[in-house]
Amino acid sequence: MKGRNKNQLYRISGKLKSFMMWPVYIGVVLVILTIAMYIVNKSCGNIMLAFMLVYAVFYAFMLLYLKPGIMHEMIEFSSNYSQVQHQLLYDLSIPYCLLDNNGRVLWMNKIMLEKTDKKKDFKKNIQLIFPEITQEVFPAGEDAKELRLTYNSRDYLVEMKRISADSLTQQVDIIETTQDNSFIAMYMFDETDINMYIQKIKDERFVAGLIYIDNYEEALESIDDVRRSLFIGLIDKRVNKYFSCGSAIVRKLEKDKYLAIFRYKYLEKLMADKFSLLEDIKSVKIGNEMTLTLSIGIGTGANDYAKNYDVAKSAMDLALGRGGDQAVVKDGEKTIYYGGKSQQMEKNTRVKVRVKAHALRQILEPTQTVLIMGHRLADIDSFGSAVGIYAICRRLGKRAHIVINDVTSSVKPFMDRFLGSDDYPRDMFLLKEEAPEYVDSQTAVIVVDVNKPKMTECPALLDICRTIIVFDHHRQSSEPITKAVLSYVDPYASSASEMITEMIQYVEDGVKIKAFEADALYAGINIDTNGFNNKSGPRTFEAAAFLRRHGADVTRVRKMLRTDMAEYRAVAQAVSRATVYRDAFAITIFDGEGVESPTIGGAKAANQLLDISGIKASFVVTSYNDAIYISARSIDEVNVQLVMEKLGGGGHMNIAGAQLTECTAAQAVQTIKVTLDSMLQEGEI
Repeated sequence: MKGRNKNQLYRISGKLKSFMMWPVYIGVVLVILTIAMYIVNKSCGNIMLAFMLVYAVFYAFMLLYLKPGIMHEMIEFSSNYSQVQHQLLYDLSIPYCLLDNNGRVLWMNKIMLEKTDKKKDFKKNIQLIFPEITQEVFPAGEDAKELRLTYNSRDYLVEMKRISADSLTQQVDIIETTQDNSFIAMYMFDETDINMYIQKIKDERFVAGLIYIDNYEEALESIDDVRRSLFIGLIDKRVNKYFSCGSAIVRKLEKDKYLAIFRYKYLEKLMADKFSLLEDIKSVKIGNEMTLTLSIGIGTGANDYAKNYDVAKSAMDLALGRGGDQAVVKDGEKTIYYGGKSQQMEKNTRVKVRVKAHALRQILEPTQTVLIMGHRLADIDSFGSAVGIYAICRRLGKRAHIVINDVTSSVKPFMDRFLGSDDYPRDMFLLKEEAPEYVDSQTAVIVVDVNKPKMTECPALLDICRTIIVFDHHRQSSEPITKAVLSYVDPYASSASEMITEMIQYVEDGVKIKAFEADALYAGINIDTNGFNNKSGPRTFEAAAFLRRHGADVTRVRKMLRTDMAEYRAVAQAVSRATVYRDAFAITIFDGEGVESPTIGGAKAANQLLDISGIKASFVVTSYNDAIYISARSIDEVNVQLVMEKLGGGGHMNIAGAQLTECTAAQAVQTIKVTLDSMLQEGEI
């Protein structure tokens, strides 16, 4: 019994068992053949019987004496094969170890022991070797999980896979396992050399840079003839010296334009340096009254050199559209801004206005219907500039309509004058739901006072109309309206109403506008300049004078811009509750309950906070229509546009805003404080 149990410890199975049964099948066939032979012939049957008996004796001998030996050889082979596998895994050139569910090391192969400088009896937690490998990063299911870490100055890709203990102990009766017991197999792949070559390829990438002098002519005019050549030489020297540290090729394209070619490795240094050339060039002073400023456009990340140059030109257009005195880096889909802290300098030239006015007239010539729209929650500047475009279209004999939805308290008095006049058609103003009905193949859409598609009154019009024209005075963002056939973005202008007033004078000789229209345009300029206190240059006063000559009444405009008592009290309460953060920033929450246009009230509160001594910038948070509106204002020391861009908004250096969703007013205030802290620490403001 004991011997029989010993023989039954090992049993063959599977395909090998089927193969070992073939002698039995042959024996059955021989029995059938022997019976058949006896039926046919007895003598042949006896001979067949003799052969069958010999086969049976041989099979019995094999079964009794050879099978144990064969089984022994098979078991020994299996054991040796297992040892070979174990040895191969131990000698594997990839670091490998086996962990339990708690991260304790159960076994390490040779290379893992060498890399970690541990002995075979190390059975402690893997976190003692690699602090990054915690239970939180272990794979939860059967899918492998990857983790990258650095150990002893080498970079590793760690791959971890959970292995069920049931699969390891299947058909083994010597241990018992629980249902959820498992192990973690961990492999480490050395990626140091791969990362080094990837970084090297990245460092060698081609970068194209364009450097434009913003105010070359203006600065040169203030220098006497003797010093002009010295002034030009100093500029060339500063530009070449700045880029020569990176082995860049710098070539002068025009008197005020440079091209720089260098490697991406040097670009990272320039970005870390925050393009100090922007500030360094301002120190060039040899009698010039005007401070020199630069705009830099950097392009990289494209597939070939020509495309990188095109990207650099796009970056330069963005830098100039944002007012100059800054660097814009476009790396693939990423756009990064540097500088832009100084006040934009107004360029008092009418050439550009005349060219744009002529282009507008040519584009509108084949069209019959023009739809005009500004930004959502239109302010008086958006409304006034739209009225100005309406006047131009009417002069050119086009049917024009202004798309406007929510009418704010500042716009309503002006809009009522048009609605109550017989000189204007009833469909002068359209809701965004009505506007698509007026669109045909010849319809043109003119966007004023905004250059972000999602901020317009009816974004759908931008998708269904072929002819799109944009007039805006805000510093350009990285998400502009891209399909415009004519885009006139002038960040030097005080307001969109100022731009349109200039256009009116050049679009056609002898253009006349009515007093109602002149009032709306004048009010737009007045509000955006805060009563001609901000960004009011010669162009601003010239535009105001033109409007006064065409019937704009200062007193009448002032009356229509007055605030009602509820809004005035709300503004006063917001100002009284304001807190001063870091001795320079006034922050408050505007309570718009009972106020007709809370966002307008918030903007007024922000303006009033600037009248407090020592305040460099003000931020007013207003809750309206399930969103948080932030109005930001400054005088000259802080660029609030940069602050608002961090929050997804934009605007001007002195006037900017942003909208936040899924947060409270108190959370918005905290977000503003965190943003200010970060920008102060980085030196961005």
